[in-house]
Amino acid sequence: MSFKVLLLDNVDPVCAEVFAERGVQADVPAKLTTEELYDTIAEYDGMVVRSGTTITTELLEKADKLKVIGRAGVGVDNIDIKAATAKGVLVMNTPDGNTISTAEHTCGLILALSRNIPKAVAKVKSGGWDRKSYMGTEVHSKTLGIVGLGKIGSEVAQRMSVFGMDLIAYDPFSTHEHAQELGVKLVELDDLLGQSDYITVHTPLTEKTKGLISLKNAEKLKKGVRLINCARGGIYEEADLPELLESGIVSGIAVDVYSQEPPTEEVYEYLKHHQIVCTPHLGASTEEAQEKVARHIATQLTDALENRSFKGSLNGKSIALLTNQDVQPYLALAEKLGKMTVQLSPEHANSFEFEYTGDCAKYSEVLTDGILKGMLGEYVDDAINLINARVYADERGFDIREVTASKSKTFSDLITVKLSKGGEYETISAAVFGEGDYRIVEINGYGIELLLEGDIIMYQNVDKPGMLASVSGALADLGVNIAALSLGRTEKGSDAITAVSVDKHLSKEELEKVHALEGITNIRYISLS
Repeated sequence: MSFKVLLLDNVDPVCAEVFAERGVQADVPAKLTTEELYDTIAEYDGMVVRSGTTITTELLEKADKLKVIGRAGVGVDNIDIKAATAKGVLVMNTPDGNTISTAEHTCGLILALSRNIPKAVAKVKSGGWDRKSYMGTEVHSKTLGIVGLGKIGSEVAQRMSVFGMDLIAYDPFSTHEHAQELGVKLVELDDLLGQSDYITVHTPLTEKTKGLISLKNAEKLKKGVRLINCARGGIYEEADLPELLESGIVSGIAVDVYSQEPPTEEVYEYLKHHQIVCTPHLGASTEEAQEKVARHIATQLTDALENRSFKGSLNGKSIALLTNQDVQPYLALAEKLGKMTVQLSPEHANSFEFEYTGDCAKYSEVLTDGILKGMLGEYVDDAINLINARVYADERGFDIREVTASKSKTFSDLITVKLSKGGEYETISAAVFGEGDYRIVEINGYGIELLLEGDIIMYQNVDKPGMLASVSGALADLGVNIAALSLGRTEKGSDAITAVSVDKHLSKEELEKVHALEGITNIRYISLS
């Protein structure tokens, strides 16, 4: 069968060459308007894009023959994956293609900041000569803090260790063994902020990483720190950067990514600051990287069209599961449970047991993928999905054990996660109660009924009168409304577990005020929004 694919966004020519070698017709039109794309998309079995084309529900509705979309690169923010899945269209990316190029660009920005290279170049090109004004600093023996020790963060660590930098990192999922292999010391985030002479980030943009550095936490930063961002715009609070520089808290900033690209006029204005080095999202812009991702995506798409392989698919299992409605509720439960598990586990935990009882046991493989997706989703700097969740878990040295049983003692279907030893929370069990109704039913052997949604404060306490009143009073003082609560205990007067659903996000400082109450221990803030 002959296939036609559409190549957009100036994808490297090798992409068309690979398609031609495989007998696939690849059309490379001049830049199309939205209307022209709408008029022609119905002709194609596949399409390849970079970041310039947005794949919307409206476009997909006109793509009657479309079977697969390929992103020549990592980010798929410009593709409506949910709409593509509903349409039965595979979405693929090439997450490994730009690892080296982005790591090298990060290292280049570190050196550019240290030696004032951009300013010195501009001075000489303008006919000037001022060595004294451009006195730099060595990176040797300076501390580099790396937020996110995945593929790119690890490559940065390897390169900058050769320059003699002391390396520390914050990554809740990196094992100490992996860090030690790289010569990196794992630390808490606040310790990293306070110890680092340079900070580079390699994480996705999530609610937890948005504004990771801002005026709000400026007092935690080591004075004179230099900031580098080749990951996602918004991890550093853009509006706060000029004041951080003017105050002397930050002595230099290098950015390759922005919250909006191209940046707004306001952002362009602050980018003129003499202590900011900026590039137009060049992390993946090397000839080698663009050729690599173009070659990979052409091979992946052709394999998918010929039903040979679905490597690199972001929604392959999701499409298959759409035809099996029985598994959908369990999969939704698994992802929510995974998201809660990671917030209750001790950092750097890597040993977990997943137990499935009842009818859900026959879907154990995909449910494990779902739990891992929920656990890793906010900590992996790639699009994580049911296909690649185990790959990333393996990379981080996770030890996963799966257990199945035909019947549960209490519930017809139950998913239980046993966490790594050494934490305050050891087991979590959850069940489906109805459509969209997913609940925790047991924690550490305590019977409890807790909806898996919203913002939750969980703590252990002595089971005595007045405990709940003191907590609710503290929350009232903070202006926090209680939406629901659940209590669990083994016997009267023993220790207990309490979970309180609240109507607003709590800061770390607000949570500490609750934790400070007498009799409250092991408090956790859980966000399932």
